[in-house]
Amino acid sequence: MDAVQQCVIMSKPSSSKCNLDCSYCFYLEKEKLYPDQSRWQMSDETLERYIYQYIEAQSGVDVQFAWQGGEPTLMGVDFFRKVVKLCEKYGAGKCISHAFQTNGVLINEEWCEFFIENKFLIGLSIDGPQKFHDHYRVNRAQRGSFDKVMAAVDLFKKYNVEFTTLTVISDVNAEHGVEVYRFLKEIGSTYMQFIPLVERAAREDPKDGLMLVTPDRVEADVTSWSVSPLQYGHFLTSIFDEWVTRDVGKVFVQTFDNTISSWCGEHPGICIFSETCGHSFALEANGDLYNCDHFVYPEHKLGNIHDIPIKEMNNSQQAIEFGQNKKDLLTLDCKNCAFLFACNGGCPKHRFNVSPSGHPRHNYFCEGYKHYFNHVAETMDKIRELVFNRYPINDIMILKGMNLVKSSSKKNTFKPVGRNEPCPCGSGKKYKKCCMD
Repeated sequence: MDAVQQCVIMSKPSSSKCNLDCSYCFYLEKEKLYPDQSRWQMSDETLERYIYQYIEAQSGVDVQFAWQGGEPTLMGVDFFRKVVKLCEKYGAGKCISHAFQTNGVLINEEWCEFFIENKFLIGLSIDGPQKFHDHYRVNRAQRGSFDKVMAAVDLFKKYNVEFTTLTVISDVNAEHGVEVYRFLKEIGSTYMQFIPLVERAAREDPKDGLMLVTPDRVEADVTSWSVSPLQYGHFLTSIFDEWVTRDVGKVFVQTFDNTISSWCGEHPGICIFSETCGHSFALEANGDLYNCDHFVYPEHKLGNIHDIPIKEMNNSQQAIEFGQNKKDLLTLDCKNCAFLFACNGGCPKHRFNVSPSGHPRHNYFCEGYKHYFNHVAETMDKIRELVFNRYPINDIMILKGMNLVKSSSKKNTFKPVGRNEPCPCGSGKKYKKCCMD
């Protein structure tokens, strides 16, 4: 049976093991699901089975492996040399690439030489300047990791290792968006991901030992380190105002790129803003496959790759229903929202609030998203015009400089162009046959 679509797997070869003890990490406690701590490393047998099955599960030519943790560098360079060889063995005719998320602590010259030789794209976790980064991102001795992360940045620059940055937005750095953004630019980041932090802790000790609970649990409270919805909205808009006047075309912010795509009628590039989900899985070191990286709970386990092929689990009813529920369980408030086309209700993990009209399963970040989308609406309308008229989008900086575009808080009534509607460029063709391409 052919795969429903390209599936994506975040592979965790070191399981939840990490050399940091970040206070806000949602994954460290997953070790309670695997009490035999002597088996935290992915075996050669599981690795080979994974490589073969993942490649075989892809319906297209492009196959991207994503290596995460825990901390994947704990596996050592030789483990990933095996990865490359196995990809060569099973990847004939496929275009294979690798993304590697790291905290940077163990990065040395050997790692950099390996990354360059095998064209790994590196994601570096860093939460801004030292005063913000070291607040939560500490080692087992509760010492900050900033200096070692910056040493990794220096090595990446020395060896020309391409890297992106992933920044968690918590209660500590949320009010300092521009300062964080400028810092990331200074260290050489030209592609930035900002991840808003919200976790809920159970009020009573759960049977499985996992204190950070799913959105279905009612008896839980938002943790102290979480960012508030409006804080996150302000964080995004403060950075957007800086980016749109100075850095369009030079610095790429994942959220802004996704917003532009949505405004132009394209499919969102981030899973949290997609209409459905369900095909972005998490793989544990022993071969267990879960619905999502944020849903590693017993009830969301799809199976084990030693028993069921990835291709079959990708097509399973459980995976399909999990993804379809993202769309089917939208609150009435979401369905009537002017920004549904750009938000699609956000990540299911964050749907634990009650909506303004009293509906459960509403997204915690709704207020922040609305603040952001209202703020950027006029600018996005103008960027859309530039795109449809085949001008470079960085021309928006010229228009901003001439005060021809202003950020607005008025309600946006924009609706995206449908695939079969006439193209806005005036060609007379359908949008899908013209500027959509």
